[in-house]
Amino acid sequence: MAVKQDAAKARYWQNLIREAARSGLSIREFCRRGRVTISQFYWWQRRLKQQPGRPQTKRRSGGQKAASFVLVSEEGGSPDAGIELVLSGGRRLRIHKGVDETTLRAVLAAMES
Repeated sequence: MAVKQDAAKARYWQNLIREAARSGLSIREFCRRGRVTISQFYWWQRRLKQQPGRPQTKRRSGGQKAASFVLVSEEGGSPDAGIELVLSGGRRLRIHKGVDETTLRAVLAAMES
């Protein structure tokens, strides 16, 4: 019976994590609205990534993940439109049009350290 409960919990959290990714919200805001603790969200995210039989993301040489992109919004006309990067652990970085390259490099380095 415990195996069925574990499988049900895993499915629940898989769906919740997918919903968070599609929501466009930060993980912090998504968890606040859904009344889920952030630590619990990240714990399940790590656990589900480590499950045997789950396809692993291919890594480039040097151990880095290959980049993947997804359309966040088709809404146009925004003067400060830019891109959103989803970093490891589900962290999101929104980069507005015209950002200084040096500043962006410093922020990325700080976030990944």
